[in-house]
Amino acid sequence: MKMIAGCSQLKPVVLVLILNLCFYASYQLNELQVCELCSGAVLNGTAVGQFCSTSAGRIDGRCCLRHDNTGDPEHIIGLDLSNCSLTHVEDLHGASKALMIDLSLNPIVNISDTAFQGFTELNLLILPQHIVCPGGNTSWEKVEIEKGNRLCEGQKDMCNQTGQLSINCPENSLCAPYGPSFFECSCAVNFHGYKCLREGEFPSLLVFGPLGAFTVVVSFLLWATQRRKVKSQ
Repeated sequence: MKMIAGCSQLKPVVLVLILNLCFYASYQLNELQVCELCSGAVLNGTAVGQFCSTSAGRIDGRCCLRHDNTGDPEHIIGLDLSNCSLTHVEDLHGASKALMIDLSLNPIVNISDTAFQGFTELNLLILPQHIVCPGGNTSWEKVEIEKGNRLCEGQKDMCNQTGQLSINCPENSLCAPYGPSFFECSCAVNFHGYKCLREGEFPSLLVFGPLGAFTVVVSFLLWATQRRKVKSQ
């Protein structure tokens, strides 16, 4: 279970902009790494290739990418790592927004329990027949064997059907799906802190203000130190 504390939007515009740029750069880098885990490109006749074609996506290496709207960056909706000689699957989080992932035709020995944690939109996972669906059959609407592959279709919601307060989460928190067999708890409005026990608005300026100032000061000192070394050489 993952607990996250709800907090209000940060007021310092510059700090928010810097954080967003850093997150975007990191996100793009992770996506590129996932698309290059295996050589070659997605073929039109494969499951991911057909899905990409019908979803108005764009093929880039082993990925199918698409813009959901003009405001959001392009992201992975399909990942084809079939026939890539993979023996272990541990970190695919660059494709956490993928709707379809194909891992068939691989000599996979083990898949990490947390490999698909956070994959809330994953609707179809194709695995070698001997590999069990993440979270077990109870985490999927439909599990079947087809042409030597195991198909895990339709992720089940690990929270209750209302999507509101759940017995799986502490009081004053909300439950939300977080990938096959996973869920996360986020604090309800006006609650924050450990197990969402603190009531009132999260003191974002008090917490992030000094942190931002400290980061700026340290960065300036490092820049000044490097500049002196360059001049002395």
